Amino acid sequence: MTAHHPQTPQFFLTSPSVCPYLPGQLERKVFTHLVGTRAGELLDLLTQGGFRRSQNIAYRPACERCRACISVRILVDEFRPTQSMRRVMRNNRDLIGRMDSASASSEQYSLFRRYLDTRHAQGGMSEMSVLDYSMMIEDSQVDTQLIQYRRRGPDSAFSRSSDGALVGVALTDVMADGLSMVYSFYEPAEIDRSLGTYMIVDHVERARALGLPYVYLGYWVEGSEKMGYKIRFQPQEHLRPAGWERYMPPEV
Repeated sequence: MTAHHPQTPQFFLTSPSVCPYLPGQLERKVFTHLVGTRAGELLDLLTQGGFRRSQNIAYRPACERCRACISVRILVDEFRPTQSMRRVMRNNRDLIGRMDSASASSEQYSLFRRYLDTRHAQGGMSEMSVLDYSMMIEDSQVDTQLIQYRRRGPDSAFSRSSDGALVGVALTDVMADGLSMVYSFYEPAEIDRSLGTYMIVDHVERARALGLPYVYLGYWVEGSEKMGYKIRFQPQEHLRPAGWERYMPPEV
């Protein structure tokens, strides 16, 4: 019988299931568990190979006939927001984002439910209970932070007790070479704020302040409306068979 060292990852393959991004496609994933004292190091290594984290599992697509899912990371040092992104940042100057250890709350869950019910009512996460949400936020053995974005109060510069209503949340892993945006959600009624764009640009600035070279956005799927926004944040690198390569947008 083969013995496995407790720190050596074992990889497993899921059964085929309906692809959530491209119609008529089936997806499979290869995954492993992130456990033990070296979970953070393992996540760093696997992320370089295109894996993503969900709770204590790292996974990546392993589809037999499709390679549409492309891992994307923003080049922090070279990133400069576009004119429209700068306008988004100005429009959200009344918000303040605080980074803390990942801890779930009923206030977050209420916002999470409004977000899902408005934007992803038919998605795979639509049935998540408050317990499921708590596990998504708190079940991690790596350096995971929660950034909560609130309306800025009159004394927010001095005390968080002055902060106003919660409008956005980002679950973020802090890795050796960057910030990985695991999941984010926001107030669907605040559509004019473009909060998704705001949180990504904010993560770039946070990574820059920390001296980290990348912001990992997960997978971009060409042809998928759900994932199309990720290509806007240039310059960026895509993980190809030969390794990470700078993406060259097609000329308009």
